Amino acid sequence: MRAACLQLCVESCRPEENLSRALQMAGAALAEGAEVLVFPELFLTGFCYEPSLQSSPLAQDLPPYHSLDPFRARAEEHNCLFIGSLRSGRQNLGFCLDRDGLQLRPKIHPFGGEKEHFDGGDVISPVATKWGRAGLQVCYDLRFPEVARSLALQGADFLVTAAQFPERRREQWRTLARARAIENQMPHLACNWERGGGSLIIDARGRVLAEAGSEETLIWADIDLVDRDAFRREVSCFADRRPEIYGRWEAERSNP
Repeated sequence: MRAACLQLCVESCRPEENLSRALQMAGAALAEGAEVLVFPELFLTGFCYEPSLQSSPLAQDLPPYHSLDPFRARAEEHNCLFIGSLRSGRQNLGFCLDRDGLQLRPKIHPFGGEKEHFDGGDVISPVATKWGRAGLQVCYDLRFPEVARSLALQGADFLVTAAQFPERRREQWRTLARARAIENQMPHLACNWERGGGSLIIDARGRVLAEAGSEETLIWADIDLVDRDAFRREVSCFADRRPEIYGRWEAERSNP
C-alpha cells in the first residue's frame, strides 16, 4: 500500500483555512497514488482554547462529525483511508475514515495544560481496515511504549501517530518514532504538524523510507507488510517474549 503523511500548517481556531489546505494536500497525495493518508493531530482546529470559540462548532465537532464530510466524499470517490484526530467535547479522538465508515480511538495521555481541556481515553485497540489493522495513537502517546506494544499484541499491522510535537523536541520525536517501529517490528506512519516538522514513514526494520523537513509538505512511501512478516521470522521478538516475568516485580511490590 502507498501511505502518505500530510505535514500541514495547523492554525489554531481557523478551521476553514485548515480545511482548505488539508483538502489541497490530500488531492496532491491522491494524485501520487496514496491509499492511506495521515494528517497531524487536531489538523482542522488546532488546540483552540479561546473562550469565545472553544465550545462552538468552529473549535470542536460532535457526532456525526460533519467536519469530516469533505473527506467522506473523497474516501468514497478514491477508495482511500484518512487518519487524523479531531476534538469532540473533552476528547481528542483519533479517527480512521474510509468508504465503510468512521472509527474512533481516544488519545490516552493528554499532555501538560491539555488536561484542563481534555480527558484521557481508556480504549486501546487496532482499527480494522481493508489495508490492514491500524494501530492509532495520538502525539504524547508516542512516549508511552505500552500503547504501541498493546496495539501490536492485539494484531496491529502498522502503527500511526498523529502529532503536534514541537520543533525543539524534533530529535526525541525521530528517536521515539523509530523505536516504536523497531521494538514492535511494524511500519510506522508518524505525521507531525509543519511547526514541528520531521514527519516520518518507517518500515518494520526501522529504516526511514521518507522524512519531511520543516516546511508544509507531503511525503509518501510504499509499505510492505510481507517484508514485515519476513523480518519477524528473522528476529523472533514476539515469539521470545516472557510476559510471565515482566509483571513479577509489580506482583512483588503489591504483596511485600
